[in-house]
Amino acid sequence: MITPKAYIDLYHEYESVIRASSGDLLNAPRSAAFQSFERIGFPSTSMEAYKDCDLKPILETDFGMNLRQLDIPVNPQEVFSCEVPNLSTNLIFLINDQFYQGDKPHHLPEGVLCGSLKEMGKTHQALLAPYFATLSATSNDGMVHFNGGFVQDGFVLYVPANMHLEKPIQVINVLKAPEDMLVQRRILVILETGAHARLLLCDHNLSGNHMMANQVAEVFVGDSASLEYYELEMNNQVTTRVSNTFFRLESASTLRMNQVVLSNGFTRNNATITLIGEGAEANLSGVVLGERNQFTDNHVLVDHAVPHCTSNQLYKYVLDDTSNGVFGGSILVRGDAQKTKANQSNKNLCSHSARMRARPQLEIYADDVVCSHGSATGQMDENALFYMRSRGISAEEAKLLLKYAFTTDVIDTISLAPLRDRMRMLVEKRFRGELINCAGCAASNCH
Repeated sequence: MITPKAYIDLYHEYESVIRASSGDLLNAPRSAAFQSFERIGFPSTSMEAYKDCDLKPILETDFGMNLRQLDIPVNPQEVFSCEVPNLSTNLIFLINDQFYQGDKPHHLPEGVLCGSLKEMGKTHQALLAPYFATLSATSNDGMVHFNGGFVQDGFVLYVPANMHLEKPIQVINVLKAPEDMLVQRRILVILETGAHARLLLCDHNLSGNHMMANQVAEVFVGDSASLEYYELEMNNQVTTRVSNTFFRLESASTLRMNQVVLSNGFTRNNATITLIGEGAEANLSGVVLGERNQFTDNHVLVDHAVPHCTSNQLYKYVLDDTSNGVFGGSILVRGDAQKTKANQSNKNLCSHSARMRARPQLEIYADDVVCSHGSATGQMDENALFYMRSRGISAEEAKLLLKYAFTTDVIDTISLAPLRDRMRMLVEKRFRGELINCAGCAASNCH
């Protein structure tokens, strides 16, 4: 276990400061979360789940923490615009771990909450308290409880029963600081019975300093509700992202999750999807484009707790140079979860110097199920390259086309046509080594 003593001492020294700026919703589970952190500590490679993900060098970095919530002198809307062409969204900014109090979301139906978790927690504590920190409370990952001890703000989306949000919500997570900094970001999404929403989260580091974002998200999808949940990472080489996302799916609900890593430094994404209502369906996909010495680790656990549920996983990696990738995909079918349909597929395309570690797992305790899983890792198809070269296509262009074609079925899982088209263009530009700025992005490191 990596000793968390420095952070334990920091917490006890500044606990009153943290609580004073956070509000009752965030403070209520804080002590229990930090006690869990003190007991569990940071993840280490001695743990099976982190066997191939060494956080120790990063966690030993002397990060600053903005515990007094001082304003960072940046107006994200002046230096950054991540609007997808032809896609009208409600745009939200988080600066490090603080909600940006700029333009408020507009054209939201009555009863919808969309904004600062800290502020909404003060005005709607009774509504949000039954959800906040409930899915994460039993986690055995110390990073989750590390977040619970230090978190001071974040983003919340609450959609009342039978309400459909026409405009997608787009959350831009901006990292910016004058020195190396660790931020604790929190996201809470609640869709009541029959609700529908689409949420796009984009991560960008606008700083040249080493930034680490430790994010915890809890997502509740009610009976017959549907959620599209998209994550796009376009960080620079000096960014560390650790994310734990917990989904709870009720009866007849649907989840579509798509994760795209276009550029990053060191990334660990954990997603836990629990299907607790009959007829729930989860469709999960992701694509990772790695180069240089970038590292990306996606761990996915789908827990089929009841009968008649469906899940699909499709994750692909394209690793160039000396980049590293890890995929840990698990399907758990409990004894009562008869008539389960679960499929998992992981495919990876690697250069000679890149490294990929895949750990697909099936754990089945029911006997009337249809389940499959598989993983394949290889290099560029030389026969396909030869065929394309024989048709007058250059070697570099042929490799680019093959890599692009390899990713298309993951990108095609994005149901929002403008976002899907934008991702296709960004993936192609990424393979060409060109700038992959979002439309209007003035951040020089978004490439």
